[in-house]
This record gives sequence, C-alpha cells and structure tokens, in this order.
Amino acid sequence: MRNGLSRRDMLSMAGAAGGLAVTSRFGSAFAAAQGGGMRIEQMDGALANIIATNEPIRQLANGYGGDIGPAEGPLWMAEGKYLYFNDINTARRMKYTPGQQGATVAMEKTNEANGLTRDLQGRILSAEHLTRRVTRYEPDGSVTVIANSFGGKRLLRPNDVVVKSDGAIYFTDPGGPLAPDQWDVTVAGVYRVSADLGTMSLVVDDMVGPNGLAFSPDESILYVNDARRRHARAYDVLPNGTLAKQTSRLFADLGGPEPGVPDGMKVDVAGNVYSGGGGGLYIMDKTGKKLGRIVHGQPATTNVAFGGDDWKTLYFTTRSTLFSVNVKIAGVPVPVKKKTA
Repeated sequence: MRNGLSRRDMLSMAGAAGGLAVTSRFGSAFAAAQGGGMRIEQMDGALANIIATNEPIRQLANGYGGDIGPAEGPLWMAEGKYLYFNDINTARRMKYTPGQQGATVAMEKTNEANGLTRDLQGRILSAEHLTRRVTRYEPDGSVTVIANSFGGKRLLRPNDVVVKSDGAIYFTDPGGPLAPDQWDVTVAGVYRVSADLGTMSLVVDDMVGPNGLAFSPDESILYVNDARRRHARAYDVLPNGTLAKQTSRLFADLGGPEPGVPDGMKVDVAGNVYSGGGGGLYIMDKTGKKLGRIVHGQPATTNVAFGGDDWKTLYFTTRSTLFSVNVKIAGVPVPVKKKTA
C-alpha cells in the first residue's frame, strides 16, 4: 500500500473518468517546463551541434508509476506515428500520439513489462518483470518466449532489450528487490540470443546491476549501464556477436550528489549517447565526454527513445511522466536496418 491506498484502489482510480484515457495537465506542464526549473545545461560547446539550450522541454503525460515500478520502455512506432511506453505499476502499455493530450491504454496485463524494442521484422520485444522473461509479440497475437532461463535456472528479472542488425537479441537481467532462490541464475548479467533463438550466451558478468543497453551506430561497441554502480561501461563486440570481456571499460560516471541512476540509454547516428544519471538526462559524445544535461526536475530518468518522422524527437520517461524535446541529430532508428552481406 501507498498513502493508504491499495494497488487495487490505484488501478481503479487510474482507469476512472474517461475509460481508458489517462490525461496530463498539459498546459500547466508546458509552462512549468519553460520556467519552473527545467533547463538544458551545456557542459561543452559541442552540445550546440546536438540541441539548443533554449529548446522547449515538453511534458506529455503523467500520473504513472508506483510501488511496483515506474513509467518505462518508450518505443516509437514509425508506421503509426505514435509512441508506446509502459506503466510497470499498473501492468499497462500506454500509447501517446503527438498532438494529443495525455496517453491512452493500448494494452492491459503486460506482466509488468519494462524495456521494449522491435526486431528486424518489426515485432515488439518486451522484458517482463512479473514472469521473469523476454517475449516477442507475433502478428497473429500469439506470444513467443525468447528467454526465461539460462543453464537450467530461471532468469532474475529482465530489464531492457535491444536487437542487433543481424537479428540477435541482447537483454539485461539485473534481478530485483528479493534475494535469489536456489533455482535462479546466480549472476546479474547481459545475455545474447541468436536470431533463430537457438543459442543463448551470457556475454557480460562483471556488473552489479546491468540495466539499459545500446549499440554504437556501427555496432562495434555495446554500451551497458550499471545502475547500482551509477556508471556506464563499454565492450567491444566480436564478429560472432559475443563481447570481448577483457575490453570491459568505464565509459562514463553518471553518479553525483543529485538523485538519479543510469537506466535506459539510446545512441544517435553520430554516436552520441543519451542516458539518465544524477540530476537528469545526460548527452555524451562517443568517448563518454559529457556535453550537456537535460534537467527535468524528476527524481530519475528511467528510459529514452528517439521518434518522429525524422527521428529527431527525443522522448524520455521518468518515474511518473513522459517528456519530449527536439534534437538536431537523428537517433538510430528502431527497428535497426538489417545487416546485409
């Protein structure tokens, strides 16, 4: 319970007045974004090539999150020109269409899904907390389990997922608040599943809390956030799709005195990396140098996604809210373009 309300009470309130519509205080939110402490901080002159410091930060929808989990997993659906994101607390998938007020419920009973992405065929992949698995939604409405165990032991709590241009699937499994049982895997890791789902490998085992992950534009590097250590690491990708573990290196320290941990992350076509951290959402170059920070005033940035017709709208979620801001460099599209021989 929270503030005297049960989860059932909160679910009822969230769905009341307007059926499946969940609206935001759009007008006041926009004003707050412009003059209520939200800002874009420049840490290096190169930021000007990516985003203007006076670019408006827009609050699009709010009222999400809770004890079970925050707003998460933004994913742009290019063919429909709308954005999905998850409300882990109510196990709902939300839909935001640019120009509308607030968001509507697109799916109930998501199994407390967190990160979302799409494979090369455009199918949605989901990292589910409740069922402790990674799934794929097929065109006929059926669900394919991508992974729910490794080495005969069940996964801990899959968090985020990304697909490489050869169709291989990578996901993080940091665990959760409960101690593992004897039949659970013993490592908080990053896994790779081959495109045909025939092979699964543990590719990262040196993290405490692996979370968001993203490839560099040429896919030679995999970046992974360690939320517990509040930093991002980088790994060289081998030709067979596994990682050269000896190349594990600190990419960026994203901690500090302010609240917020590195959670979801994304990369633009120029190789700049976007990730939450202490005090907001950081924009870094491909060397890990911090160029700027989007200060949104929320306790944590949970995930990010690029969208819009030109992939130059940066959407990001906090625990309770969906925001957007325009940038000058397009993000790497999702689905990623299929690799050709």
